[in-house]
Amino acid sequence: MLGWALTFLVIAIIAGVLGFTGVAGAATSIAQILFFVFLVAMVIGLIFGLGRRA
Repeated sequence: MLGWALTFLVIAIIAGVLGFTGVAGAATSIAQILFFVFLVAMVIGLIFGLGRRA
């Protein structure tokens, strides 16, 4: 999921440089959403991982 977020971030940067502001804005929003979903999944995974270890 982090890979998808980075892919959309790169797409947003390239679109922004080329002047496609609509595409850049959409790709940035998607990248931001995917990054936060990844962050929540990582925290949940860490909590469950620590719970199993104890």
